[in-house]
Parts: sequence; C-alpha cells; structure tokens
Amino acid sequence: MVTSVSILGATGSIGASTLDLVRSGNFRVVALSANSDVQKLAELAREFDADVVAISKEQLYGELKSALAGTRTKVLAGPSGMAEAASAQSDILLSAIVGAAGLEPTMAGFAKGRKIALANKECLVTAGALFMREANAKGAIVLPVDSEHNAVFQAFACGRRDAVSNVTLTASGGPFRTMSRERLAHVTPEEAVRHPNWSMGAKISIDSATLMNKGLELIEAHYLFDLKPSQLSVLIHPQSVAHALVEFHDGSIVVQMAHPDMRIPIGFCLAWPERMEWNAPKLDLAKLGALHFEAPDYERFPALQLARNALLQGGAAPNVLNAANEVAVEAFRKRALSFPGIAALVEGVLEMAEKEGVLREAGTVNDALGVDHIARRFAATLLPQFAAKAS
Repeated sequence: MVTSVSILGATGSIGASTLDLVRSGNFRVVALSANSDVQKLAELAREFDADVVAISKEQLYGELKSALAGTRTKVLAGPSGMAEAASAQSDILLSAIVGAAGLEPTMAGFAKGRKIALANKECLVTAGALFMREANAKGAIVLPVDSEHNAVFQAFACGRRDAVSNVTLTASGGPFRTMSRERLAHVTPEEAVRHPNWSMGAKISIDSATLMNKGLELIEAHYLFDLKPSQLSVLIHPQSVAHALVEFHDGSIVVQMAHPDMRIPIGFCLAWPERMEWNAPKLDLAKLGALHFEAPDYERFPALQLARNALLQGGAAPNVLNAANEVAVEAFRKRALSFPGIAALVEGVLEMAEKEGVLREAGTVNDALGVDHIARRFAATLLPQFAAKAS
C-alpha cells in the first residue's frame, strides 16, 4: 500500500529527515510547506510532484508561484494557505514547524483516523489541554516524533498506563554540559548551535544548550501522556542512546535505546502500528562500553527549573514560558542578550505575566495565541534591561 504524507516545515531538519525516508519507502507526498525558503520548497514540490505547497510568508506567494510555473502543484500562502495545506487529505500529517506558529495549521489538520506525527512541541506547550482535547474530539491519532516522547510511547507498550510510576526523559546536556558558570556568561551563538550528538535547527540547538528544550519536553509529556508533574523527571545522558526510561510500579524499568538519528522516531511514526524497514544505523553496545547518567545542574542551567515551575503552575504559564523563550533565543542569536540572559529574561516575563493576571488557561486557539502575543510584548519591553545587564 502507498501511504500519503503531508509535511509542515518541509525545508527544516526534521522535514529533510522525513523526506529522506520517503525517498526509500512506498510513500506519496500530498502537501509541503515552508516558512520562507521558496527555492527549496519549489525544488521539493517538483521532486515529489506534490499536490499542494504553502509558504507561510504571504508576500512570497508570487515568487513561489513563478518557481512552480508549468507544474500541476497548487500554490498557497499565508495562514489560510498553511491551514488548507495541512487539511489536504493524506494518511499522515507530519508537523515540523518550529515554534508557536505551528499550532493553528497543525490543528487544522485534525481528522478522524489521521495520524499526526508531532515534531512541534510548542503545540502542546502553548495549548496542550486544548490541543489534545481537540485531537481526541476529531479522532486524530497523535504520535510523538521527539526521540524522548517516541521512546516513552514505545515503552508504554510493556504495561498498562496506570501501572506507570515514573517517566524519565534523558538530555545530552548540550555543548556546555561541563562548562563553568563564569564561562557560560561569554559563550557565543555559534558555540551554542554545535550540538554534540544531534543535527538540529539553530533554535532547538540553543534550547538544548540551555536545557530549556528538556523543560519544554517535560511539559509536552505531561499533556501527551496525561502524566502528573510528580511522575516526570530528567537525567543527563551524554551519549544520547537511551532516550527515555519508564518505571512501573513493580520496580521494572523499560528503556528505549537507539542511535541518535531523528529518522528512527520519524520512521516509527510513518509506519505505525507497523515498523519501517530501512537501512537504519545500529547501536554497537560493545563499542559503546558503558552508559553514563547524571543529575541536571539547575544552578548552571536554570531554564529547566523555570519550565518545571511553569508546569506546576499550570494555566497559561507554559505558553508564556515558551513565547518569552522564543524572543530570548532570537535576541541571543542577534547578540542582544547573553547566554544566561535567556533564562533571566524568561523568568522576568513569567513574573510580569503573573502580576498582570494573564496566566488563565486558554479555552480556544485565539486565547492561546493572544497570551503568546502578550508574552512576546512583555519580553520585548523587558529585553533592554536584561541586555544592559549582559553588556
């Protein structure tokens, strides 16, 4: 059987890994989207003979239309175009748009029996309760692409959900795992994006360096698997081969292990409930020799504690955390904020949001996006004072 696939965020690292698997399997591409890379999107549309393509930036519609002149591919743009591309009929919708921008188009793709391969953690961080409620109401099947959540999903097959006592997500520790607090104050964006194990986009790589990525994943796991915050923990695991540990009430711990290659969890989602047969990289445990685990350092990497606090606080706190972090990471990339300033700015925005009373849980997508907008405005307002501290 041919499996039809739509990919939101086709030109990013997750999109590239997905299309690498699509080339080697029995798949048909229905829809592709990108934020602004017209040339790459057009190349992919031609290669895979996509039915529909959408570009997020509306002003690039004409350029994309010209690039695909003479093809049968329908060209769309802007929020409505992204939503239409997401809702194009296919067996699987893979959502790999980075940031809160992925929420609306992903939810537009919900349909009965449709698999939603979710690589956008912000959908759950921004509006987790709403997202899962709507997915269940529409009959969509949400499958996690993040390696850690994919590992949890696989490990859950070993026992009943109510027999789970604890879920531990692992983190590599990023490029600065052993770096002193003094040295962290002077790291550059170029250093922060050099992840030791994974090939990822700049935003996610920086989040991994601050450990915010793992904090967002705790929040994601809470909503995705309906787990209590007390059931979730983090371990630093530099080798990045044990992706999650699920402990059951009888003391058994089930660990999913695999080579640190995003194509493995992506392939799992594409083929689920079967397993995809492809030339996957294999682990050589004898060569690896030993697995190393350590507790996270919350003092050097306070972003992880901020995320856990937001999870405990609930309501819109995770949404505010995420929006502030996106602003802070972008400021760091532009050298307007130091590396420690990322967490400091996020903390300042959370405090301001609580004072202003904007932490009520979102009831609609518009509510969630409204809080996201307010948090970004707070972050922009506070940025100068944190930038001054960093200089």
